[in-house]
Amino acid sequence: MKTTMTDAGPFEKLVTVQIPESDVNEAKGAAARKLARELKIPGFRPGKAPRPVVEATVGADRLRSEAIEEILPEVVTDALEELDLQPAVTPAVENMRDIEDGLEVDVKVTLWPVLDEVPAFDGVKVEVTGAEVTDEEFDENIDRMRDQFAELETVDRAAASGEYVTINLSAAQNGDSVEEAAAEDLLYEVGSGAFIEGIDPHLSGTSAGDIVTFDGVLPEGFGERAGQQVTYTVLVKEVKQKKLPDLTNEWVDDVTEFETVEELTESLLGRLAEMKKSSAANEFRMKLLDQLIDEMEVEVPAAIIDAEMESIFHSFSHRLEAQKISISDYLQITGQDQQAFIDDLRGQADRNVHTNVLLDAVVPHANLEVGDDEYRELVGALASQTETDAAELLGRFAETNQEKELRSDILRRKALDALLEAAVAIDSEGNTVDLSPTEESVEDSGDDGAEVETPEDADDV
Repeated sequence: MKTTMTDAGPFEKLVTVQIPESDVNEAKGAAARKLARELKIPGFRPGKAPRPVVEATVGADRLRSEAIEEILPEVVTDALEELDLQPAVTPAVENMRDIEDGLEVDVKVTLWPVLDEVPAFDGVKVEVTGAEVTDEEFDENIDRMRDQFAELETVDRAAASGEYVTINLSAAQNGDSVEEAAAEDLLYEVGSGAFIEGIDPHLSGTSAGDIVTFDGVLPEGFGERAGQQVTYTVLVKEVKQKKLPDLTNEWVDDVTEFETVEELTESLLGRLAEMKKSSAANEFRMKLLDQLIDEMEVEVPAAIIDAEMESIFHSFSHRLEAQKISISDYLQITGQDQQAFIDDLRGQADRNVHTNVLLDAVVPHANLEVGDDEYRELVGALASQTETDAAELLGRFAETNQEKELRSDILRRKALDALLEAAVAIDSEGNTVDLSPTEESVEDSGDDGAEVETPEDADDV
């Protein structure tokens, strides 16, 4: 078997393989047996028809074509091993042509992109939102807690948005009362946009005793009558406002796990600080990767982007299926059209691939390695999660490509950590922002190392 290789583009090779006709003829036996199992040939049980009968039934050209399909995967695999090529995606047959005493096949092989130079990342500054908790943020969260225990009190003034009114409601259509639309002593939040479309502008600014009339449509829930035009009449009986409880030790002790305002304040400030620090850390990671990716000079083959795009789509589809949601339903729920959805998938795929190309380049640059003990520890954690024997998993992964993929994921995780440690997060004034987790947050994370998360996980649909 003669094999040659030429460049077909950035990180693409065109491998040309010559297959002797004798090899094709030898493969015709397996092809005939396969066809015999698929065809219904009179006088023969499935799979039992001899090759001459099969060839007479399907024709010589069909049998030869099937033989070529039978032999081609092994031929391509042998050629790739001979040329020491590791395709990043499934090789694609570009062309086949008959030659003297055989066949010549052109196969495009796409390789994983490699950076000539790693973008400088040591000491790179990335501006992020400050992680300090402001007084306004603390007060907002305290007020949100107090709001959950608020009481309504009647006030003698006009209603404003966010306040409540007690109303009697009626509706008429062509002078006839719509009984099912009538309600008494209904408590309604002004400005909520709930219940009846268009009611809020008419209730805002009303006081107890006011009567307003307006035209509108019957809301969903009225069956066949939903959407029909009616005239609404609303009597405002009371205007109410929320009265928040005072922030006292007694209230804190009654409604929370804490006994004093001081204890609640300390705990809330700690949680808010961790939330802001986590958000800033994620912003730091995303912006740093974006900045370094923008500095990369690499042309990624379209086949790799397409493969990643398909992988994202399949993962997303499976998650939707688990929730019994179809893609068409998802597009309708989110208000996206199909092209916008596809463009978003392609954008995510492009970023995932460029991120992994960057991280792969950082691995040798930072002299990163995965020790056998480290790998076995990870497999052991995975075995515990799946209630599988660790030795069985190690053997299974060694026989497949999964060990290589797991080690690659670990290295990319390490590469990302190296980037984050080398770069510097700053606020809008240029001050360094400390994004290191507290001891409490590390303990709460419960990270046992079983999940190897790569940047791809953050960019799903």
